[in-house]
Amino acid sequence: MPNHNERPKISRVIIAVFDGLRPDLVRSDLTPNILRVAAKGEWFREARSVFPSVTRVATTSIATGSPPCIHGVIGNTFYFPEVLSDRIFDTSNPADIRIAETVLSGRYVTATTFGDQLAKSGKSFHVVHTGSAGSAHSINPRAKQNRHWTYSIHGESATTTPAAVRETIGRLGPVPARELPKLKDQNYAARVMIEIVLPKRPDVALVWFNEPDTSFHLLEIGSEKSFAALRNADRAFGEILDQIDAMPDAEDVAILVASDHGQISSKSSLPLFDFADEFGFAVGRSSDLSGKSFVATSGSSGEIRALTASNSDIERVAGWLMEHPDVSHVLSRDKNGVEGVIKGTLSLKALGLGHTRDAELMFILRSDLSNDIYGLPGLGLLMPGVVPPGGGCHGGINPHELNTVLIASNPTYFASGTINHRPAGIIDIGPTILHMLGIPKAPTMVGTSLANDSQTEAKIILLETGKENFNQKIVCTEDDARRFILHGENV
Repeated sequence: MPNHNERPKISRVIIAVFDGLRPDLVRSDLTPNILRVAAKGEWFREARSVFPSVTRVATTSIATGSPPCIHGVIGNTFYFPEVLSDRIFDTSNPADIRIAETVLSGRYVTATTFGDQLAKSGKSFHVVHTGSAGSAHSINPRAKQNRHWTYSIHGESATTTPAAVRETIGRLGPVPARELPKLKDQNYAARVMIEIVLPKRPDVALVWFNEPDTSFHLLEIGSEKSFAALRNADRAFGEILDQIDAMPDAEDVAILVASDHGQISSKSSLPLFDFADEFGFAVGRSSDLSGKSFVATSGSSGEIRALTASNSDIERVAGWLMEHPDVSHVLSRDKNGVEGVIKGTLSLKALGLGHTRDAELMFILRSDLSNDIYGLPGLGLLMPGVVPPGGGCHGGINPHELNTVLIASNPTYFASGTINHRPAGIIDIGPTILHMLGIPKAPTMVGTSLANDSQTEAKIILLETGKENFNQKIVCTEDDARRFILHGENV
């Protein structure tokens, strides 16, 4: 076992994130290069995302080492009246983010990031990002102030460091025409890493592959086209690994492989709010807020906020949700650490929310562990949107949405070829990077360094409440003052 008390020998850290990758799809026929890293390091097999298990929330949790109750990005979309009062705020939209950063004086993300800590220590950080502009922003929201380098495949307007885009296009040419599966995106990202980033030898470099997430959503998780996307992303990663292995100081480079969340297949589309008017609830969505009492977002989970509604109206909506056969969990603001302030609801704070930006209510749609048409476990409901029925979904608390890939490799800190079952999660990525570079984590970071042994014994926590015929339970694990959601008890 490595001696963790040694002075750090790490010169650089390379992180590869595969958006939406489930750990049970890390297989020799699909991801031989991810397994190549696992063979040399530790695979934290029980690693978990955060709730809601959606990309921009998870991205910000990776960056900040904290859950959304601390960093403030509480959904892929959410109503954010301090920034936009006439429509729902979209965290993927660079224009919305620019407004938020202006209104909030640069504190759209309300926690310190590992990028901020790197900058304080004079360390460089390069990002190559093929995901949404919002995700590229949230992985290092103060990249410009930190004098870092973020390349976004969406162009100059999608990053605070547009010179990175100009440099890349000037050297490699324009991004190839986009397609589905997004094979060319992954190939281009590998070229940026190999031909531009790695030769600069930044202290930390991160590449974010937008596959398999996109194809899982639109082409179904187990389809051959989705698997082709995953194989191609892994192949592109393999080229990056080859470049690292050829470096004379390869042994002093730590490699982390992660995913931000998993996915399950949707079994049907549920138009939850289409019938709300029949019960006296005028619910606005997107930009249709005029004359509405409530505003709601959709997905595998979503929020409901009062526009003009009273507290009693909110309680009536909570009761309606708890009576709905396709709603598994209803959450409200904290009462006592387990229960929400509305009878029968669980506390948002207990699940890692609890920020001042929180909605009055959140709901989670039902899911289970049934096999999909490809034999993969995990089926859930999804509200209508861009994802077709049968496509992959995430955002809830199914274990296959929450379980993430998290592998760390370096001979100084991680035992070779080890499966580690300790509690771990995406909030540990930033603290682990900082620790290996000898930099203290920020006070806002809840995560811990996986390069250290756990200081406390893990324990299982059951969160449970209900009202009349509605009962809801969530199973969590706690270790080193961190709480990770394992699954909903009825999942």
